[in-house]
This record gives sequence, C-alpha cells and structure tokens, in this order.
Amino acid sequence: MSVNSGEDEYAPYRRDRDAEGKLLDRFRDPTDPLKIVIVTSKLLTGFDAPILQTMYLDRPLRDHTLLQAICRTNRPYGQQKTHGLIVDYLGIFDDVAQAIQFDEEGITRVVSNISELKDSLLPAIQKCLEYFPGIDRTLAGYEGLMVAQECLPNNDIRDRFAQDVSYMARLWEAISPDSMLGGYEADYRWLVQVYESVKPVSTTGKLLWHQLGAKTIELIHENVHVDAVRDDLDTLVVDAELLEAVLGAPDPGKQSKEIEIKVSKRLRSHQHDSRFKALAERLEDLKNRHEQGLLVSVEFLKEMLKLAQDVVATEREVPPIEDDERGKAALTELFEEARTEDTPIIVERVVTDIDEIVRMVRFDGWQSTNAGEREVKMALRKTLFRYKLHQDVDLFEKAYGYIREYY
Repeated sequence: MSVNSGEDEYAPYRRDRDAEGKLLDRFRDPTDPLKIVIVTSKLLTGFDAPILQTMYLDRPLRDHTLLQAICRTNRPYGQQKTHGLIVDYLGIFDDVAQAIQFDEEGITRVVSNISELKDSLLPAIQKCLEYFPGIDRTLAGYEGLMVAQECLPNNDIRDRFAQDVSYMARLWEAISPDSMLGGYEADYRWLVQVYESVKPVSTTGKLLWHQLGAKTIELIHENVHVDAVRDDLDTLVVDAELLEAVLGAPDPGKQSKEIEIKVSKRLRSHQHDSRFKALAERLEDLKNRHEQGLLVSVEFLKEMLKLAQDVVATEREVPPIEDDERGKAALTELFEEARTEDTPIIVERVVTDIDEIVRMVRFDGWQSTNAGEREVKMALRKTLFRYKLHQDVDLFEKAYGYIREYY
C-alpha cells in the first residue's frame, strides 16, 4: 500500500523498492505459492505481469486510473491466458462509458460483462454444430472423425469452421470455470476435437487457425476418445502384409482418410522442425488435389502411404530436436515468411543473431520475472533494429512468443 511516512501503524508492512521487486517477481512466477496480492493505491502504472488474470475492485476508480487498472489484466500469457477478468464489487462498470470518459464504442469493445458472454455461448456452439447436420456425435476414434470431416469437404468451409470455433473457444475460456458450462461440455469437447483433427499441419497463411486455450486443451485431454486415434504408423509402413491389406481394402476412401489422420497427427508433433516442413506441405497438397478431383481414391491412398513411409523414414534418419533448436527452427520459418522483395533479409543471419544474444541474456526462469522479460525483449528489439525490422509489431510479438516458449 501507499502510506504516509508518519503512519507508524503501517510500519511493519512497508517494503523498500528492492524488497517489493522481489515480492512481485514471486507473484510472476507460476510455480510460486504466492497467488494473490492485495494493494491500495499501488501497481496501477509500470506493473507488468502477464500472468495476472483476475483483478478484484472494491474502491471507486474513474477515467485514466480505471483504464490503467484494466490494462494490468489484458496482457496475453502464452496459451494459458487470452483475456483478463475483473470482479467489480461496486458497480463501477455498470456504466463503463461514464466511468471512462473516452470513446464509448472503443471501450465497449474492450470490456464485456460476463453475462453477455454467457448469452453468446449457446448461439456460438449452435453455429458450429450447423456444419454437421444429422451427425452422430457419440462416435469415437477414426469413425467419428471421418464422418465429421466429410462435412468439411474443402478449405473454404474448413476456414469458416475454424473462425467460428475460434470465437466459441474464446467465449469458453473467458467463462470457464462457471458451472453453466456443464450443460454444453459434450458438444464443445466434440467440436474442438474435430477442429484439432482438421487443423492444417502446414499453417502458412492460415491465419484463422489458432492454438486452443489452456482450459480447452485440459478438457480435451480428459476425454479418452482422443486416445482412440491410435498411432501405429511405424507398424503400418514396415509390415508388408498390413500394407497389402490396406491397398486391397474395398473402401480406399476410408483407408486413405485413416492414414491422413495418422500422418497429420505425427507431423504436428514435428511442427516448426524445418526438416519436416516439406512433408507437411506435401500432405496439404495431396489433400487439395484430392478435393479438386485430381486424385482418385486409389491414387490418393497410394500417395498417402508413400508420404507415411517418408515421414517414418525421416524420423529415423534425424535425431530428436532439442528445445533451443526448435526455437531456431520456428524463428527461421517465421522470418522466411516475413521476407519480401522490399526486405530481402538474410534469414540465417537474423536467426543466429537472435539465438546468440538471447542465450547470453537469458537465465533459468527468466519468463517469470520482469527483469528477465525486459532483457530478452530489449535484446530482440536491438537485433530487429539492426535489420530494419523493428517497426513490424506482429513480427516482434511472434518472435518473442517463440523465444518465450523454446528458450
């Protein structure tokens, strides 16, 4: 709290700047037992804690001080946090446009009453379910996924589905863990499972396909149906009799869809590994050609089996990639996509510079401290400035996200 120096009754609770900084670093550490900080007239400015999700307000705030309070909770935190939650004990937000004398339309886009989100959830779920008329959602494993994927026959429909699921998932993450979600859990879990199964392995240009939030991922992992998609790709491609049985199956379309699901799952485990990028692009190309009628079912099955063999062979030829190397691979892919005729950057040099300087300034647990995040961000900005890329905010955020994840 901010207190006058003459108030001796609060003397035992005063901390100097260094002690306060150490306490706040504990708060930013996701592994520390300290989860709640109570403040009076403190931390409204200059306090940067992306991990902070919930703020409880029990004193009147207006104008810039209220806006600053909102900003404390609005920082994303990896996949684990996509929004901030403010619990308003005083009704400050009953008329947010009056409480904050700025552009009314702009503020209402930033602040939503949670009751409005609850009212929006069911229509959002129903809109996603409309893609699957008459589908039995109790089917599990390959059979259920194949039936569902037949209702999403081309990229345009899949991208529209992705957009609708992303909106629905943001609502779910914001409302969770409210008990009202229990009535919708089965439909929601089924929809996001289908979403994950049709998500492109090669994501270049697929801006609508987002990573699902932490609460959604946890919900999916609680569902045994996910494990029904068995991963037996290695056995398939080395077992001649099994391979012959697949090729001689009476329904090549069904067999090719099963192989496609298996290959997609395997390639997703190698996302951002440049050694598998060509294989991921090859998978998307095969799917597109099949959808366009350029590959009949039998040929599509044969091509999918060849791709499966190449994926397994590549896995055996190359050693597993370490986290730091995953970071370099992800950064390389990012800067390759950012390269244009106007910015002919030398990707390898940029990535090497970022990798070297981040390794120099990082330390164990740096992601959980203000000082660590500040040093790494400063190092990244300096490197981007050197290559005249510092004005691309989206590039900076994506690059920092990869560094935070892999370093």
